[in-house]
Amino acid sequence: MKIPRYPEQLDAFLEPEKVLVIYGPRQVGKTTLLNDFLSKTPLTYRLDNGENVLIQEILSSHNFSKIQEYAQSVELIAIDEAQKIPQIGLALKILVDNVPNIKVIATGSSSFELAGQVGEPLTGRKRTLTLFPVAQRELLKLHTPFELQQRLENSLIFGGYPEVLTTENAEKKKQILTEIVSSYLLKDILELERVKSSKILLDLLRLIAFQVGSEVSHSELAQQLGIDYKTVARYLDLCEKAFILYNLRGFSRNLRKEITKKSRYYFLDTGVRNAIIANFNPLHLRDDVGKLWENFCVVERLKHQAYEPIYSNNYFWRTWDQREIDWVEEREGKLFGYEFKWEARNVRTPKEWSTTYPESEFMTIHKENYLSFVS
Repeated sequence: MKIPRYPEQLDAFLEPEKVLVIYGPRQVGKTTLLNDFLSKTPLTYRLDNGENVLIQEILSSHNFSKIQEYAQSVELIAIDEAQKIPQIGLALKILVDNVPNIKVIATGSSSFELAGQVGEPLTGRKRTLTLFPVAQRELLKLHTPFELQQRLENSLIFGGYPEVLTTENAEKKKQILTEIVSSYLLKDILELERVKSSKILLDLLRLIAFQVGSEVSHSELAQQLGIDYKTVARYLDLCEKAFILYNLRGFSRNLRKEITKKSRYYFLDTGVRNAIIANFNPLHLRDDVGKLWENFCVVERLKHQAYEPIYSNNYFWRTWDQREIDWVEEREGKLFGYEFKWEARNVRTPKEWSTTYPESEFMTIHKENYLSFVS
């Protein structure tokens, strides 16, 4: 089964003398997306891999004439795993500044961002696409809304990594997810950012997994792990940059009793979250269905926002007297509040919310109506 990915065509994102950077977690299909595009493009192109020692030598030399010669006679340069090339950002800058009308695609895992290689050198010279695990809106191209709702429990338990989705055997799905966590997602952090203990990193992620949908205290996490709270903050930041976690901050505009300083963390894939706590039980045997549903809704909405695109600032809202809204979007000059409930029932709008923000909107997202929210 081939899953149609966003974007189906990269042509609209390509510009002469600019770099299209496609990045995201490992194993989400960046190389497949690139190869599918190249198999159909009328452009003359050169495809290389950043692990190729010869290509590393040419591009990391930052030698103008060598790089010009490398790009000669093609309209498009495509480099997969570009983060493997030392100072790749500067090399790509030289390429687009010195080869007229050249188009460039560079794919990289999250270490692309972790290493900070493409930020400053490519200021004004790049366009970025983030590829996530497969979204519900992408699966709608293969399944009817009814079929997708029938597969909803499977999505909550095993997530959206392409290899997991295309595997029917549940035991095999578990093995793939465990391998993704241990061999891919944590690899960039452990290699690049002086994280000495994979055990502490996994223990931290386990603690976060059990606190999905709750405010997280760095100090409390540090105390539980026996490490400095600054180390906890750094590890969490790295997990965000490695596309393992998403950090949601509290919203406040008017009330002094609104909570703003704490964060909530969600996993970019529910299958990864379940692999970290080694729990792939069906929903009727779980006590964390509410947390799973909230996590699922958050990440599917993030994918929808990125792919549509919808330009929004995202928050949660909670007061010290326990009034809360799971998800708040600030967009188009308005506030939109969403509460996530697995069972199909409407939740009353919190009085403080409607009083303080009378122009805002509020809606409950449940398993019967979620598709319109995420697709």
